[in-house]
Amino acid sequence: MALKVIGSGFGRTGTMSTKQALEQLGFGPCHHMIEVMENPAQPAYWKSIAVGEQVDWVAVFDGYNAQVDWPGAAVWEQTTVAFPDAKVVHTERPEEVWWNSFNGTIGKFFTTAPTLDLPPHIQDIFATMSAWFAKDTFDDHTDRDAAIAAYRRNNQKVRATIPSERLLVFDVAEGWEPLCRFLEVPVPATPFPRTHARDEFWAHFGGEPA
Repeated sequence: MALKVIGSGFGRTGTMSTKQALEQLGFGPCHHMIEVMENPAQPAYWKSIAVGEQVDWVAVFDGYNAQVDWPGAAVWEQTTVAFPDAKVVHTERPEEVWWNSFNGTIGKFFTTAPTLDLPPHIQDIFATMSAWFAKDTFDDHTDRDAAIAAYRRNNQKVRATIPSERLLVFDVAEGWEPLCRFLEVPVPATPFPRTHARDEFWAHFGGEPA
């Protein structure tokens, strides 16, 4: 199975809402960090990727028609080559909105995870991701200016690399219309998904730490 849609946007840019939207539009299953946490076959692939091993991208995304969110978003340069017919949906939010969301969720998780009572497989996934893309992407994920600079670099690199006809820069606040037009599918009659607020994020880990 080849990916039909590749998501290159950072986590906390509406990726869970986009995942649900893509699945509703017929592009599911859609890969997301939640899949790495819940699909037992996934963590081993990302361990290999994290240490620079060559992988079969078709095997990594076997069973998925689309991908959004980290860790897939950390390898968009490779997957856009491996799946040349896939369209690229680059989710973005205004920088300050993204930082505030990231800092209270993913960023805080990377900071506090070593002290949390997490299931062993979640601790293992955290160790992989922390040593890999969190370290490679951010000079310091706790520093606002450094994190926003990394966010801005990725946004600019996607625009500079992906041909415009293959790319949709997408803010989930825009709803169905631009996404459906880009993917050439009808606009659903149902509201665009709005999900994975801060409390929903922390619910995956037993609640937000103090």
